[in-house]
Amino acid sequence: MNTFESVVRVITDNLFAQVSILIGLIALVGLILQRKPFDEVVAGALRATIGVVILNIGVEIFTGGLSSFQVIVSSAMGLEAPQSTSTLSEFTAGAGSVVPLIIAGGFVVHLVLVRIFPAARFVYLTGHLMYWMSVVISASLVEAFGDVNRWVLAAVGSILIGCYWVLQPLWTGPLMRKVMGDDEVGLGHTDSLIAVASGYGARALKLGDPVAHDSEKVRLPKPVSFFKDINVSTATIIGVIMLVAVLFADSGVVQEQMGEATVLPGVWAILQALRFAAGIAILLFGVRMFLAEIVPAFKGLSEKALPGTKPALDLPVTFTRAPTSVMIGFLASTLVFLVLMLIFAATGWFVLVPPMIMLFFGGGAGGVFGNAVAGWRGAIFGGVLNGVVLAVGQAIGWGLYAGTAPEIATLADADWYAIGWALIGLGSLLEPLGTWAIWVLAGAVLVVTVVVLVALGRRRPADVAAAEQPAEERVPAADGADPAHAVAGDGALTEPAGTTLSSSDRPATLDVLAVCGAGMGSSLILRTTAEKALERLEIPASLRHADVGSARSEHPDVVIAQQSYLDELGGIAPVMVPIDNFVSVDHVEGRMLEALKKEGWR
Repeated sequence: MNTFESVVRVITDNLFAQVSILIGLIALVGLILQRKPFDEVVAGALRATIGVVILNIGVEIFTGGLSSFQVIVSSAMGLEAPQSTSTLSEFTAGAGSVVPLIIAGGFVVHLVLVRIFPAARFVYLTGHLMYWMSVVISASLVEAFGDVNRWVLAAVGSILIGCYWVLQPLWTGPLMRKVMGDDEVGLGHTDSLIAVASGYGARALKLGDPVAHDSEKVRLPKPVSFFKDINVSTATIIGVIMLVAVLFADSGVVQEQMGEATVLPGVWAILQALRFAAGIAILLFGVRMFLAEIVPAFKGLSEKALPGTKPALDLPVTFTRAPTSVMIGFLASTLVFLVLMLIFAATGWFVLVPPMIMLFFGGGAGGVFGNAVAGWRGAIFGGVLNGVVLAVGQAIGWGLYAGTAPEIATLADADWYAIGWALIGLGSLLEPLGTWAIWVLAGAVLVVTVVVLVALGRRRPADVAAAEQPAEERVPAADGADPAHAVAGDGALTEPAGTTLSSSDRPATLDVLAVCGAGMGSSLILRTTAEKALERLEIPASLRHADVGSARSEHPDVVIAQQSYLDELGGIAPVMVPIDNFVSVDHVEGRMLEALKKEGWR
């Protein structure tokens, strides 16, 4: 028995406790199941592994910058810096090392529920939020139940997150249909509660008319557009705050934080702000790198196992519908957060750190969904609501996660707070049940999920029938496709004579870059859709995806993105293709065909 235990411990310590290796193995299996060539399997698994290593480096840089920011600003305001007994980096190396198991197990639970219950018609495909919500759930369970066995933590976490992935696109469904005009795409994002609260809140308050007060009739000054680049806005906001704080902070505290640095305090403050922004950029790059291999595997599995289901995608799929609303919501959210930052510091409550990524995406969500119900007034309301939630959530959440990963209170969306705090609260209520408490929690959540799905299935038989209809029997809408195309019975486009693109007038292999704001969610989905579109057109291509900031240094043959991002990128490629529907192969094929013809690559 001792030998068996030793073998198990060796496997656990050297495999399951090593997040990077485990992620690489998951990617390896996913690529093998897709029958990818040997070279792609090896390269994909290694890229996924390296991505996790880069992610951990980014986390270390970010947490170091966060600590310096809090200490300097606290000193300037005469406050004590927030304290904790653990960090995100330490947590993910310890109890949080089960996160990959939760992602894999949770996706299995998710697919099983979608397969059994027709009402659960959306497959959650926003990969980077799969990772972060798994971190939130694992940290919340540890805070609620203490030192939990890693396999129990993985199993319970898988059940909880699988249920969340099933239900989240459903509770945003009615408003999502209003924003998108149909229900071909669901929302898969951890700002779903901000979207729902913004939409229904603006309606309850009767803030305006969505037609008469439509945000898209408002024109914002072009100088504020640079805030859409998260790296730039983070460095700018944090830099200004650090410069001001250094002027008023205790000189001894500043020197202690500067260490052996020989530059002036003001220069050091700017360098710290740039380091903070770089840490987040590196973190996101690492997430982007390993998800590039895992998400397509998940998507391929869901398409083969669950025909007729629809994808739940990242927030930017809604941003094309109301880009001005996105900026209104983001600016309102940022302004409110900064005001609350001053108020919290002045009252001695907490030193807030502006989370520019969450202010942009959450503010954008509030803007789009608020605008859909009440126009620009609703967009402002949604942005203000997001700013308040992030400020209050960060102040409270830091203390709740002080023993695990307090930084997730800083890099948080609304759903992180709601789900995480609910788990911690329920853990306290179930504490008298002892070791069974965590299983009772998982069982209760699963039962509630099943009851909801059964009830929805009975209420909406038409939707259920549509969801069950095989994909090959449905004729997809060729939104934005070339009108000369005809849709065949199998959903493929049939080309009129003479429109086939020849390879003589274009590069032998097109270098195609899919772009979105963070380079993780919508651009990754767009990349996989474009791969199918180019296969139909029989055009050899190499596809990549990136965030809008990184894309500026690229020189591909073709860029595919929302029009607002194309406007920012200028002419970095000969062919710039605006895309509105990230999941419609017909739409992407039609837009690309039109753009390639215009360039003369035919």
